Amino acid sequence: MPGGGGGALKSLKPKIQSVDIQAAAGWGIAAAAGAIWVVQPFDWIKKTFIDKPAAEEN
Repeated sequence: MPGGGGGALKSLKPKIQSVDIQAAAGWGIAAAAGAIWVVQPFDWIKKTFIDKPAAEEN
């Protein structure tokens, strides 16, 4: 029976849905937030983005 198993393989092929993409994005954000919480680079963030660089004196 050639072609008899084609339907079974077709039904096993996963379909990516927008809900799956949203869930993956949500877990990615949660993982990034967790990593930042564990590391807590607040001093670096403050020095890099918030504090103004000191004027160089000659």
